[in-house]
Amino acid sequence: MERIDFLKLESWYKERHEKKISGRYITFSKIKPLIENLPEAFPVKEVGRSFLNIPIYKITAGKGKTKILLWSQMHGNETSGTKALFDLFKFLNDPEEMRSVRDQILNNCTLIFIPLLNPDGAEVFTRVNAQKIDLNRDAVDLKTPESNVLRGVLADIDPEYCFNLHDQRSLFTTGNPGKNATISFLAPSEGEDRVVTEGRKETMKVISSMYSLLKMCIAGRIGRYTDEFYPTATGDNFQKDGYHTILIESGHYKDDYNRENSRKFTFTAILQGIYSIATELQDVDYKDYFKIPENTKKHFDLILKGINLNGKAIDAGFRFKEELMENGQIQLIPEIAETGDLSTYIADKTIYNKEHFFKDQAELIAYIKKYTRIL
Repeated sequence: MERIDFLKLESWYKERHEKKISGRYITFSKIKPLIENLPEAFPVKEVGRSFLNIPIYKITAGKGKTKILLWSQMHGNETSGTKALFDLFKFLNDPEEMRSVRDQILNNCTLIFIPLLNPDGAEVFTRVNAQKIDLNRDAVDLKTPESNVLRGVLADIDPEYCFNLHDQRSLFTTGNPGKNATISFLAPSEGEDRVVTEGRKETMKVISSMYSLLKMCIAGRIGRYTDEFYPTATGDNFQKDGYHTILIESGHYKDDYNRENSRKFTFTAILQGIYSIATELQDVDYKDYFKIPENTKKHFDLILKGINLNGKAIDAGFRFKEELMENGQIQLIPEIAETGDLSTYIADKTIYNKEHFFKDQAELIAYIKKYTRIL
């Protein structure tokens, strides 16, 4: 297996990643200057417009025979993949001492990127587009202009591989309870029977390659997403149509609510994935995919242990809801997710407080509001 030197990559990333973009709130206006300033080796083309008439761009790199399509922010509030793609542009332009990695990728592959598929949703920090439609459930009906743009690019370039970039919520863990699932992968099913087809095996090989590198830096924080078949989902339909589709879910790292660690490891995964394709997935065993632990849902952002709620001694688990403020910042608002015995769960912060008595959940929420955070 051709694997990137992680220590060299770590050193490169620290000094060279795209520092002009950061945070959770990534909109078209924030990436437009970066796109306009890309080197000539990255031709840019407008391939359509959103429902609210915002441009959707396609960016190309490399001239190799194997075509790979990568897209991000299909959900407007899932931004880690977008940041990772701009890090990738920086690497492909100037990889310093890792030029052999860059050259093998660009000589053997043609990479086509759609860095922001849902600009309307990005603007208001929502999952859906301006029509209130989830693009990831619009692969069959194609009711949205954004889904039609993606399908149009897919038909035009006919890629062998696709990278479908998403973010997952902080509730996901690996093991029981394990650790935060910082990165999760999925080789989508082609039908309800979830058969491991030859196409899925190719997808699993790419994921196995990415897993082999990430284990060196975030062991225990890599998960495998459920392969339940969704008849209207993009990845499932692309996989069924013969495009080897790799789903990457960028998750949570302790105290990393801006997802900057997640961004780095997403970049690392993508680079290793396309490098493994460029080197023809030599000696990669698809069965290694099943060594990745399945995701569990055992994380809270905050746990209050042993409180007295309405006369009962319980634990209270909170998850943060992300809400866009008028100034463009993201506010994390704690909401009660579960109460009871939470001894088998983990949290970013655990407060042991047996002195407080709360008559109801409203009083508990009022108390916990002081833990609201602004990103």
